[in-house]
Amino acid sequence: MINDIHTHRIDAADAVICVNPWEYAPAVGKMYSVGIHPWQLGRATNADFKRVDELASCGNVVMIGECGIDKLRGGDIDRQIEVVKWHATLAQRVGKPLVLHCVRASNELCLLRRRLRPVTPWIVHGFRGNARVARRLLDAGFFISYGERFNPDAVNITPADRLLVETDESRLPVGEIYARLAECRHQTLDEFSSAVASLMAQLLPSR
Repeated sequence: MINDIHTHRIDAADAVICVNPWEYAPAVGKMYSVGIHPWQLGRATNADFKRVDELASCGNVVMIGECGIDKLRGGDIDRQIEVVKWHATLAQRVGKPLVLHCVRASNELCLLRRRLRPVTPWIVHGFRGNARVARRLLDAGFFISYGERFNPDAVNITPADRLLVETDESRLPVGEIYARLAECRHQTLDEFSSAVASLMAQLLPSR
């Protein structure tokens, strides 16, 4: 059972391992997300996008991304938005969740979601923002994934059917992150873990 929605650790177990298309080297039994990260747009070629398109239908690729908008490191904003739209269209076509990187771009992502009206889930990963921004994303229909660093107020306003857990680049065991989030929400670890597992089963029902 997958309990870590997003990690860059290629040796992770029970996790969705996020890679760029040129890094994709699947191992038996592992689950992946594949996409073009906004920090990598400067090196991405048409062949890389074609490769993401090809990999999107693979059984062990269970999510698309991460892609996203980063106003600090991502380069031209219009280009980033177009690339998110491309990934979103692909995610919709293959029926898989879209994993999003968001740095100071919640307004842009909310607007894009309203315009595209996707059926597939959109997940903002590694969210560290405050409750106000979290509420904006939740009201727009996003799922939110939390990792090692999080804002307690944001965690506590996120309903159980929208809250996911990840390690991202943290070296902490995912179980420790679960424990910290459960404590923040004044739940037992079993209660919290069960809620996340139920949501994961809905997002990845056939995996």
